[in-house]
Amino acid sequence: MSENIFITEERIEGADDGPLAGTTVAVKDNISTAGVRTTCGSAMLEDYVPPYDATVVSRLKEAGATIVGKANMDEFGMGTTNETSHFGSVDNPAAPGRVPGGSSGGSAAAVAAGEADVALGSDTGGSVRCPAAFCGVVGIKPTYGLVSRYGLVAYANSLEQIGPFGETVEDAAQLLDVIAGSDERDATTREVPREDDASYVDAATGDVDGLSIGVPTELLDGADEGVVETFWDAIADLEDRGAEYHEVSLPSVEHAVEAYYVIAMSEASSNLARFDGVRYGHSSDAEGNWNETFAKTREEGFGDEVKRRILLGTYALSAGYHDKYYKKAQDARAWVKQDFDEALSEADVLASPTMPVPPFELGESLDDPLQMYLADANTVPVNLADLPAISVPAGETDGLPVGLQLVGPAFSEARLIRAASALA
Repeated sequence: MSENIFITEERIEGADDGPLAGTTVAVKDNISTAGVRTTCGSAMLEDYVPPYDATVVSRLKEAGATIVGKANMDEFGMGTTNETSHFGSVDNPAAPGRVPGGSSGGSAAAVAAGEADVALGSDTGGSVRCPAAFCGVVGIKPTYGLVSRYGLVAYANSLEQIGPFGETVEDAAQLLDVIAGSDERDATTREVPREDDASYVDAATGDVDGLSIGVPTELLDGADEGVVETFWDAIADLEDRGAEYHEVSLPSVEHAVEAYYVIAMSEASSNLARFDGVRYGHSSDAEGNWNETFAKTREEGFGDEVKRRILLGTYALSAGYHDKYYKKAQDARAWVKQDFDEALSEADVLASPTMPVPPFELGESLDDPLQMYLADANTVPVNLADLPAISVPAGETDGLPVGLQLVGPAFSEARLIRAASALA
């Protein structure tokens, strides 16, 4: 396949009937599938085959879905372009020669290319919304705790959520209906009552009459001019349908990227310590004592970006710097949450460009990780605040896809779906 969308192409048949019967699904390769390898886009897990299904996979199968493959991704979810994958980068079907976004680039590309009807990704700092925007599809980042993380290979536990992709809001909402809900194997999940027991797909009415939209000015500062113009065109479209907008401020978001990367890298340092060459995964043939073999295993198994983040996370957690970096990052996270809560007390939803730039050219940002980190400026604050968000196609700039991000209060997915469905 020219786009390199799948790491493993294998059909996993679901039940004979159900709400997703006849629907094909691509599953990001950090979500466990019993008997089918789950690599996380890494040489470390190139031959790892889970003995169990993730809860979301079990629910897909019970709903009658057919899984068609494990989608390519940035290694262990660490990347914005899908170029850190051990299995090679994915070409963007919506903009050939450009990146599909990361880290769930293969999932978004599968939907954009018609290789799957819908797809699952995971979103730690924008890893569903970024690829959705870059590939011109819909992606939902659920509220933390709405979807079970059991069977998701952890990168940063306190930030990540599994979320759906679809060609339309209705498609993504139907997938969310299937995967949402509490799970006794994930203590962070909760059952959320829905109005009149309505499904998420029923919320996709496109009715935005009277909807109050807050536009955080900070999330437009420094964005590409064409992206900003396309964003305002989409807001005008929503106004024509009865919505109204006003500007709001999120002063804390200028610190969000720094806080996010300190927290995420610290959690990665802890989570990835399990890959020691003994229990599972790659094991080096190097001779020497255990410490030397352990170091060689990780040197061979991890790519450059993963090593960089582990080192920075370990540094931030070290005794001399914990309070200076990690504790301050957690304080900043609380400030971001407070700012979002205040802004959402004055608006039904918040709106911004999903990404401040159009898709990068393949290879453009490989030698500039800072450029990659800063591109997450509009998405990472939502994860820090534990809120839901959706990215929908807003249009194009110079022939390249642009996404509109809508953010709502905790567990307001139905509201976001209703608003977003006015555009897609």
